[in-house]
Amino acid sequence: MTFMDRRLTPARPDLAAISLKGLVEAERFVEGRPARVVQPVVPLRGAPRDDAMLDTELTYGEPVAIYDERDGWAYLQSARDNYVGYAPIGAFGAAGPATHRVTALRTFLYPGPSIKSPPLGLIPMNALVTVTHLTGVFAVTDSGAHVFARHLAGLGEHEADYVAVAERYLGTPYLWGGRTSLGLDCSGLVQTALEAAGFQAPRDSDLQEQQVGTAFTLAPDLSNLRRGDLLFWKGHVGIMTSPAELLHANGYHMAVAAEPVAEAVRRIADKSFGAVTSARRL
Repeated sequence: MTFMDRRLTPARPDLAAISLKGLVEAERFVEGRPARVVQPVVPLRGAPRDDAMLDTELTYGEPVAIYDERDGWAYLQSARDNYVGYAPIGAFGAAGPATHRVTALRTFLYPGPSIKSPPLGLIPMNALVTVTHLTGVFAVTDSGAHVFARHLAGLGEHEADYVAVAERYLGTPYLWGGRTSLGLDCSGLVQTALEAAGFQAPRDSDLQEQQVGTAFTLAPDLSNLRRGDLLFWKGHVGIMTSPAELLHANGYHMAVAAEPVAEAVRRIADKSFGAVTSARRL
């Protein structure tokens, strides 16, 4: 089998996506069944077990291709960032075209046009919905759920400043594999903020370091950093909110925190990820 990244390649010894025929070895090749996420937030794991590590999260309305279903688990690939893994089968429903995305950090789904009705669920920023019509201040989706319309934007509408989006997550708890305002990790923060601003980014920091923006030579005294730059370590990424301040989801604070970049660089070099590996500019 030609080496391909397990995170992005829907292939196992027993089956693989039909698009990979001739590129990988597998017992059989299958078409992916289109589906979408119908639960607010769904764990995507590297193995079909509840105790397997959380690789990332799928969010409401996210389109996927399901390649296998067994023992309560779906083996799938997300259309959002091509991530491959296992998630509970019950989290998916029929595929359908989205019309809007969530712009609030999180918003409730209601069963009807009343904020006093018990919510059906809480969906995060960048979740996708299909709006069929409006009723008062609510957008009604194809599932019948009601969403506060001002928490939505059309798919072609984006935030002007991805850094401002990231700053809204300040204080959010750190969660390995998380990508919502209830918990996220360093690359989840970067991916989510960029998506809100109309930029598609890979899920993990090593892939972001390869693909997002353009690398530039970092001055030894860090003096050429500016707002919006991404700073990378081996296994970590942060966002510059000013020439001197770094915003990042990190295990030291166990939260999204802002701190002087020089202080962060010193501490990270001493205690965790080592030296900065690159700086990149969008």
